[in-house]
Amino acid sequence: MNNETIRQEVQALHDYTIAMRRTMHSLAEIANEEFDTRAAIEKELKEDGIPFTELQGTSLYAEIDAGRPGPFIALRTDMDALPMPESENNLKQKRVVRSRTPDRTCHACGHDAHMAMCLAACKALAKHKEELTGKIGIIFESGEECGAGYPIVAEYLKDYRFDAVWSIHVYAGIPSGKLCVHEGPRMAGGNIVDITFHGRGGHGSRPDQAVNPVFCAASYLNNLAVAFANQIDANQTVTLGITGIIGGTVSNVIPDDARVIGSFRFFDTKEGEKACRIKKEVAEHTAAMYHCTVEYGPMSDLVGVPVINNPDLARLAEQGIAELAPEAVTDWEPWYASESYARYLQKWPGVQCQLGIRNDAKGTGAPHHNTCFDVDEDVLDLGVLATLKYVAAVQEHYGR
Repeated sequence: MNNETIRQEVQALHDYTIAMRRTMHSLAEIANEEFDTRAAIEKELKEDGIPFTELQGTSLYAEIDAGRPGPFIALRTDMDALPMPESENNLKQKRVVRSRTPDRTCHACGHDAHMAMCLAACKALAKHKEELTGKIGIIFESGEECGAGYPIVAEYLKDYRFDAVWSIHVYAGIPSGKLCVHEGPRMAGGNIVDITFHGRGGHGSRPDQAVNPVFCAASYLNNLAVAFANQIDANQTVTLGITGIIGGTVSNVIPDDARVIGSFRFFDTKEGEKACRIKKEVAEHTAAMYHCTVEYGPMSDLVGVPVINNPDLARLAEQGIAELAPEAVTDWEPWYASESYARYLQKWPGVQCQLGIRNDAKGTGAPHHNTCFDVDEDVLDLGVLATLKYVAAVQEHYGR
């Protein structure tokens, strides 16, 4: 696929891409419940003649085989929405589409746009299959927000040897019409804070006859902040994002338990592992001080790695996209959100493209995971263009 063909296909697919984004947005199903979303994807793949396999849960794997020697490229997209309400308006105006269950679920992170761009690219690639070489795998990953889908996908793909992988994440931090495929760290690694301190409940009038886990939880936060300030490498950043203390609901009843939740984010995996260790050491010692015990949530020991773009493929993507849209390519500071796509880049060389969607005139600049979050649909063409050019550039590179 040469540059002119890519331009023509992107233009021809404009209405389709927007329609698919709106379809996916309206479905808005949370992790492991993306059944209607998967059915909608399967319908499109069938129409394009692309064979697919349903994986355990709701993930999908599809493949376009050109039947000629060439690289094995993977395109990966995520599927799930978030369990949160969606406002009727974005930051500026009424939305063009809402979730069918706006009081409970919505695509407040952009996965609807990711699926739409991926499906549009697949349609173009299937149409031009005779011009391709090698194979193109397409991964539709469920449950990205909670990490539920990747282990299933990874197990299915454990013997696959991709030469290059690709993913797009829309980003409200970057202006619309710009994208970043720069080498190196692009999104942060993370670790979940989910700690329950078990005490012994009692009457609020006699705290001496109870073991109050609320004081333990509050003290833990102070102790953890001091430990971070004095033990985390001053040349590294590990954010301390505590989002809640849950313990007790009545003013005169001391509860049995108090729970602390939140997360850490980092770009150095070793420092992230240290932060995870500090988290648990401080919890154990604080609990002992207050005669409490500690229980950790199921994901407490999982240290997520940062998204790190392969230098060679990032430069290849940057140069290729610049041929078609030189004004779009930009460098941007890394984003502190986390993504399971980091695990793919641990296993195979690849690139994450961060696509800007911030358009103040349209009101699409709300942060991710916010009730006002919205996507500037005019940038979707750029995402499809970048995807097709990446495939073309990798195939040309491997054909030399």
